Amino acid sequence: MESEEGPEDILSSALLSLYEYHPITLSSAGALFTYDSVTLRTPDPQAANWALHASSVWAASRFLADHLHYLSLPLHTPLKLLELGAAAGLPSIVIAKRHPQISVTVSDYPDADLIRTLTENVAANGVSANCRAVAYGWGSDPSVLFASDDERFDIVIAADTLWNPESHGLFVQTLQLTLKKTSNSRIHLFAGLHTGRYTIQSFLNAVSAGGFTLETAIERETNGDGERPWSVDRADGEEESERRRWIVYLCLKWK
Repeated sequence: MESEEGPEDILSSALLSLYEYHPITLSSAGALFTYDSVTLRTPDPQAANWALHASSVWAASRFLADHLHYLSLPLHTPLKLLELGAAAGLPSIVIAKRHPQISVTVSDYPDADLIRTLTENVAANGVSANCRAVAYGWGSDPSVLFASDDERFDIVIAADTLWNPESHGLFVQTLQLTLKKTSNSRIHLFAGLHTGRYTIQSFLNAVSAGGFTLETAIERETNGDGERPWSVDRADGEEESERRRWIVYLCLKWK
């Protein structure tokens, strides 16, 4: 949980208490966001890249940070972890602080302002020794993401990167290019339902065709302990206010 509340946090709490309104974004462009001992500046990308929606800390990103146990991170074993579409970098920076034995690469689209803010967030939170920010466009040459050994990643994570079905092809291609081809390698994805259930199902169809299998697919309450299996069939008649209550967690591995 956040150690101090800014205006966005207070407004979100009030909306939730009064109207059961569950926000999907928690910070605005250029604003500071505090989570536990981590303080981040929210990126303000260049105007040409506003469609990336990287100018917010998304609820799914905080949910991931709140539920790192889903990743089954070992306490002492060195691993390589990649975050895609990181925006402010909340999950990666929290992981880097709590697990100094893990080598973390936090990445997002090569927008100069976005990457500068992401790099500054890494440095400001004292995790530069095991976390680095990298500019990377999905589907492009992944060599910029790899360290000197050119080794792929044991774990790939992402929060709210599935909302645009037009990007699913490039995203799946990126997963193919970056995940280490071992039986223990995993992809952990956390996604809100703000663009609907059929968008998530479209992605699941794409990853199946891309050589991955679905190990876990559950829905968790954003603010609560409710849990249920993922189901696209709930789309019929589901109100937006109900969709906002849930985060979808997906765990993928190689077939």
